[in-house]
Amino acid sequence: MTETETRALLTELAASLFTRGFSVGSAGNISVRLDDGYLITPTNSCLGRLDPARLSRLDGGFRHIDGDKPSKEVFMHRAFYRTRPDAGAVVHLHSTHATAIACLAAVGEVAPIPPLTPYFVMRVGRALPVVAYYRPGDPAMEPAIAAAAADARAVLLANHGPVVSGRTLTDAVYAAEELEEAARLALLLRGATPRQLTPPQVEDLLTAS
Repeated sequence: MTETETRALLTELAASLFTRGFSVGSAGNISVRLDDGYLITPTNSCLGRLDPARLSRLDGGFRHIDGDKPSKEVFMHRAFYRTRPDAGAVVHLHSTHATAIACLAAVGEVAPIPPLTPYFVMRVGRALPVVAYYRPGDPAMEPAIAAAAADARAVLLANHGPVVSGRTLTDAVYAAEELEEAARLALLLRGATPRQLTPPQVEDLLTAS
């Protein structure tokens, strides 16, 4: 995929997330790895109204080289890219149900959403660590995210929201969507005793995916 095609796809997927309520206002940010750097949504931009030509362009060292000023949370994305060589894109949202879980779960918890459905396991994985709260834009968050991402494709930022990685931009968006739906399902089932996937079933899904 060319950079022009990647810019168009990022804009299209971001607008889809916004239209369906996965982000509101200027909340959330998305990035994608290029052969020689990264694209990331600009600071204070709305995912529903991005201009492909104005996406922030970063070099391989995450320095801003073109486009609008990048998101103030570049470090959040850098934590995943530097920790996970398989990460081709990172999506950070304030989606309602995943953020609700991020407000309810204890810091340090590694599986606040149980393995209820196969696609949650396949797209997000076994672990979903809850990272301690930091003020949005605080770069001190980076080492905490990096430590959590070492064994996880996605994390929940306490009282803030999810950060999800994927091999491709589409993979990362699908995983963020699946995480939100799994969080909604988990909240709907709170207080009940739902059947969960067994450890062998989870392992089978992870091996197959």
